Amino acid sequence: MSNEKELDKWELARNEAKEKLLACQKEMQVQSCLKCEKVIGCQIRNEYVRKVYESMNKGQGGGFEF
Repeated sequence: MSNEKELDKWELARNEAKEKLLACQKEMQVQSCLKCEKVIGCQIRNEYVRKVYESMNKGQGGGFEF
């Protein structure tokens, strides 16, 4: 698999997670997850953060802590 296809794979997954996050924010009527009462332990937000990290490291793993 070429680097370009890998990049597309990671970016597509990140973009899909972002769309889910934005849809949730719209449904909850907030412009930021931090203003949502469900922010702690939110599966949608956690998945988005994970996909952003994976798109940055192209699935190579490594430590990631806030």
